[in-house]
Amino acid sequence: MNFTGMAFPLINTAGSSKKILAVSMLTRMIRNSLEKDFFHVWVIGEVSNVRSPLSGHVYLTLKDASAQLQAVLFKSVANTVKFELKDGMEAVVFGSVTVYEFRGQYQLIIEHIEPKGIGALQLAFLQLKERLEKEGLFDPARKRPLPPFPRKIAIVTSPTGAAMKDILKVISRRFAKVEIVVYPVRVQGDCAAHEIAQAIHDLNTLSDIDVMIIGRGGGSLEDLWAFNEEVVARSIYASKIPVISAVGHEIDVTISDLVADKRALTPTEAGELVVPLHDQIVESLEKIKTRLVRALYNKIMLTKGRLQTIKESLSYKKPIDKIMRLQQKSDEIVQRLSTISKHKVELEHERLGGIVNRLDNVSPLRVLSRGYSITTAIEDSRPIKSIKGLSIGKKVKIQFSHGSVISSIIEIMK
Repeated sequence: MNFTGMAFPLINTAGSSKKILAVSMLTRMIRNSLEKDFFHVWVIGEVSNVRSPLSGHVYLTLKDASAQLQAVLFKSVANTVKFELKDGMEAVVFGSVTVYEFRGQYQLIIEHIEPKGIGALQLAFLQLKERLEKEGLFDPARKRPLPPFPRKIAIVTSPTGAAMKDILKVISRRFAKVEIVVYPVRVQGDCAAHEIAQAIHDLNTLSDIDVMIIGRGGGSLEDLWAFNEEVVARSIYASKIPVISAVGHEIDVTISDLVADKRALTPTEAGELVVPLHDQIVESLEKIKTRLVRALYNKIMLTKGRLQTIKESLSYKKPIDKIMRLQQKSDEIVQRLSTISKHKVELEHERLGGIVNRLDNVSPLRVLSRGYSITTAIEDSRPIKSIKGLSIGKKVKIQFSHGSVISSIIEIMK
């Protein structure tokens, strides 16, 4: 039988009646009483036994030296807690006491919780800062230098905020010849962090953005909180485009400032950091131009002086003299060659003369000149060296030194 919500009259021996309550009814009555008497109370205690099941609710125990109280943060409230609940943390909570009827256990339903002695956001900031620092997101070694002369700058901020006006004003004053892309986002409120992170992601899909500014004007810690969200920090860390963080005033340090490649103390300073001062650039270029012109002029004058010196030198001043000297030298060479050739010819002439004399001495004509003669056959002009083959009456030719005769053999003498 179900006794829920039922009450039974009971007659006692004295004739009076007693009211008997079902457990659920008594529990409900207790719950109603507790919820009435302990509605919206502040409680301070040490957090322990923190549990976060898949439901998203967070269960914990608040305790002090002599008592403990079960408490729960339902998912909708737990999602708003910025810091991480840890065992041993002293916390001040606000909520209402009720009874979990299924177990007959009273508990505190927490609507707000903050750490003792420090604000919830401040604690969340410190916890996230410590965690990201350990991961290396703030490492100075990974921070990239800003491009000295950006051609296209992206600004992620509220399009109606003073920060954007300050940035645009400074850029326009310092270096107007630069293209600016404004990515409008909310910079405050629950959706701000995700919009900023999405903007950083989207701008990184563009190929021509040289540098990016994210930021907003000053405000309370709550106002600036979007720039302390982890999703923004990780988007900045993942950005391929150098990021300048310009959030609030100089005293406001956010997680975005720590992750960014460059922190600007104010949005105005971001404008000063992102572009050089045009007039200073022009002045520097003019100085460089002047130095180059002077150096070039000195170089020309030096070269001109050297050419003048060469021109005025003896060889270049009277080039005909050099030609004459060369001709003289040529004449000497020709003369020497002629002498050598003549001497060589004379030697050859003498050598040939000797040969001629030797040949002349053995020449038949020379022999003939000494009174000798040569007898040859008429038929073939062969010399006749003996009487062999000769006969009486045979004609032969006799050659003298001067002239010859045809004679006939009249006698052969052996």
